[in-house]
Formats: sequence, structure tokens, C-alpha cells
Amino acid sequence: MATLELSGIRKSFGATKVLHGIDLTVPDGEMIVIVGASGCGKSTLLRIVAGLEAPTEGTVRIGGREVTALEPADRDIAMVFQNYALYPHMTVAQNMAYGLKIRGLPKAEIARRVGETAELLGISALLDRRPRQLSGGQRQRVAMGRAIVREPKLFLFDEPLSNLDAKLRVQMRAEIRRLQRRLGVTSLFVTHDQTEAMTLGDRLVVMHAGHAAQVATPMEVWARPADTYVAGFIGSPAMNFLEGRLAEGGHAVALRAGPVLRFADGPRPGPEGRRLTIGIRPEHVVRDGENGLDLALDLVEPLGSETVLHGRLPGGEALTAKLLGAAPAAGGSLKVAIPPAELHIFDAETGRRLDPRD
Repeated sequence: MATLELSGIRKSFGATKVLHGIDLTVPDGEMIVIVGASGCGKSTLLRIVAGLEAPTEGTVRIGGREVTALEPADRDIAMVFQNYALYPHMTVAQNMAYGLKIRGLPKAEIARRVGETAELLGISALLDRRPRQLSGGQRQRVAMGRAIVREPKLFLFDEPLSNLDAKLRVQMRAEIRRLQRRLGVTSLFVTHDQTEAMTLGDRLVVMHAGHAAQVATPMEVWARPADTYVAGFIGSPAMNFLEGRLAEGGHAVALRAGPVLRFADGPRPGPEGRRLTIGIRPEHVVRDGENGLDLALDLVEPLGSETVLHGRLPGGEALTAKLLGAAPAAGGSLKVAIPPAELHIFDAETGRRLDPRD
């Protein structure tokens, strides 16, 4: 086990800049999830840690040792790929043992590690099978087993669940987290799936256009997003954004939709009339039959115990609400309110979160 330290990591492919100075320290035993949309640089960052790409600038340290210029085989890491990368002509046992055999470990030690890992993953009965005889979930377990038997200092996961069906993804997600905690190996997990990110990570690195937009615990990212990108990316359905202006000496916001909402946690800085972006999560929108805003419903999605409503406010702004129970059909309307205590306040120009302590 070891710490991972990234300092000033930049990467360019010709004139195209992909990473813009990433600094990150992963303590021993922590599970970090790098999450972001396609093209944000998350897989490039993982490949730099693995040694499959060289950074244009910056250093990579594993366990205090600089490995920036070392080959992947010399970094003491193990990687689980999206496509499993199993050798089709080898059995499960041979696939798991291959890396150990290359390293010259004694046969008895190889057999012990393969046997213990297979038992840990529940694949002991599959050791004599070949990959084509396995289901997707079984292949994923074998790929994980091949990484575990190496007993590396660092685990790297490159979207390993993206090829699985929804039910199996949930099962494997829980299994990866359970195994990581049991083994206590420092891990980096790349995904574009925010549910995977929220459930797997001790901390998240939310990537946006080659920058680390926010590094924090999953609940901190959800409750206090650093900017409008993070706020809109994390959460399902996505956060609503409304236009507003600072009012009442910084103690309130006047929404374009009409009402003035007083901040529940103190004033925001800036002159009267400063343009703001107001965020409200769909699950925080509430019904209000007396004083609410009229939400004209365009689409109603019943989900059993909950209903997701997509509609428009009187000023024309789109608003999504996630309410308990049933709701009127599309084409109707519903009165809703936005609780001031649940507001997220961002600067309209920069998109950065405005904290009352600033």
C-alpha cells in the first residue's frame, strides 16, 4: 500500500491541451473516483498514473518514489480495464497467474495467491474455464482477480463496469467497494457515471475541460458544489438553474420568475442588482397550493413512489421537480415553491459558488 501524489500534471497532444495542471494527493488506502463527461481528461490522467502516457509537465509519485519516467511494469500497480483484456486461449487460473509467472514467483506462491483470490471473489469453480465460457460479470471478477493477486501498491480502474447490464453494475459496484475496503489498497477509479462515483469514492475528483473542478467527499460535492458545472453534473435529475439578481442589501435574490427569496444562511457579497445563477435540486422543490408558482407541466415521469415533473415557470424558465406520490398529467399545472434554505447561489459571470463567508 502507498500514497499517490500528482504535482502539476499537464498534458498536450500537439497544440491540443488536455490537462491543465492537476495536483492531487491520495492517502494510503483511499478510494478516489475521477468523474466527468467524455473528453474531460479523466482517462488521460489515469493513463499518466499508469505510465501508459507521459505527462508534458509534472511529476507522479507512488509511495514517495518518483515514477514519472518509469515503465508501467516498474510502478507496482495493477489496472482493471473496460474490456477486461483477458487472454482468450488461457484458463481463468492461467490468466490470473500470468503476471506472477512473468515476475518469476515460485509456483507454490502463485498457486496460493490464485487460490486465495479466487475464493475471495467466488470464482474457485471457474478456474479451469476459458473467458468465452464466462458471463460478463464472471469475466469482470477474473480481471479483478488478476489485479488482486499481484498485491500492488495501487489499483487503477478504467470504467470497468461500463460493459455490464444495469443490475450487474449495481452488484459489481458493491463488490468492488467491499473488496477495496477489505484489501485497503490505494485506488483510482475512472467513470462517467455519477452514481458509481457517489457510491464508490471516499473522495471525488470532478473533471471539467482538463481541470479538477472540485475535489471533495461525495456528499460535500452534492451539498456544496464548487461551480455550476459540478452542480449540474452531480445529481439526477440535474439541478435546476434560474436567473436572479442580488436584492435587499445582499440578503435576498429577486428571481426572474417573480418572487424574492431571502437567503437562509446569510448575505452574499456584491452590489445591489448583481447577476446571480440560482440552483435548486429537483428533490428540493415542494408543492405549495396557496403561495406557489404555477408550473406548467410539459412531461410527467411516474417512478412509482416518486414522480419527476418537467415544466415551465411563468417567466418561461424550465424547472424539474421530483415529488413524492402522484401528480397531474402533462398539459396541466401544479403550484410549487422553492425553499430558501435549499438554494445554491452562483455568480452568473464566473459560475463559481458564492459563499456567505466570502
